[in-house]
Amino acid sequence: MRIAEIIGRCTLSVCHPSLRGAKWLVGVPLTQEGLQNIAAGKSNNAGRNEAFVIYDDLGADNGTLIAVSEGAEAAAPFAPNLKPIDAYAAAILDRVVIEK
Repeated sequence: MRIAEIIGRCTLSVCHPSLRGAKWLVGVPLTQEGLQNIAAGKSNNAGRNEAFVIYDDLGADNGTLIAVSEGAEAAAPFAPNLKPIDAYAAAILDRVVIEK
């Protein structure tokens, strides 16, 4: 599981029937450096990885930090139904504490 910051939305013109009505977000995975930059109010791109698309049914919005499950674990909440997703917003994070 990774922590990502939501930076936008994605709209599909065509999707798999099992995903109709789904909300798609664009998120940037954050490293520890990226989380520290957010906490310090810095707006540089250090500590940010390549953006990816995330399935969301929690209501996350731009600037929100979320926990993202990926791969087979991303589809697990929908079992026994199958959904072709690779990244799922598992939790909205109110705060993140980094201990050294």
